[in-house]
Formats: sequence, structure tokens, C-alpha cells
Amino acid sequence: MTEFGAVFLDRAELIALYLLSASFLLTVLRVILGPTLPDRILSLDMLVSIVIGFIAVIGIRSGFTLYIDIAIALGLVGFLATVAFARFIMMRGHVGDDDNAEEQPQEGAS
Repeated sequence: MTEFGAVFLDRAELIALYLLSASFLLTVLRVILGPTLPDRILSLDMLVSIVIGFIAVIGIRSGFTLYIDIAIALGLVGFLATVAFARFIMMRGHVGDDDNAEEQPQEGAS
């Protein structure tokens, strides 16, 4: 690899790590703030995708191809976890935090 190619690859890896770090922090913020359970589940799925990106970038930086296998396995586990969470929501019977919506009368109703 030429000198320019090595410098370009190093800079691209650093930029990718910075962007992944920022997106990780923003996604953790969404997990904490919610506001609904589906938002949190979607955020957890996004965290899995971001971690897969971290593993891929670190695998490229280090040159170990084993990291790519770990990222693929994590993707499969993350998918199964998302499906399990979706089934959990379906079993609950409602999606939002509007538990009190049925109990309160609507305006204008007699």
C-alpha cells in the first residue's frame, strides 16, 4: 500500500470510529428517554447495529478476520432478540403508553 493509501485508510477508520461513538451515545440517550417500549426496542436494535460497525472497523484496523465472524454472529443474535421483543409487545396487547386513554372520557362526549 502506498503512503497516501495508508494515511487515507487510517483517517477513514478514525472518522468511522468517531461517528460510531456519536451515534452510540445518541442511541443510548434514546434508550433512556424512551418514551414508549417500541422506541426502546428499536433503539436496542440500533445499538446492536452500531456495535457490529465497531467490530467491523476494529477488524479492519487490526487485520484479524475473526472479528468479522463475531460481527455476523452478533447480527444473528440481535435479530433474534428483536423478534423476541416484538413478540413480547404483541402478547401485551397494546403498544403505547396510552393506558389511561380508555378510562378518560373524550371531550364533547355526553
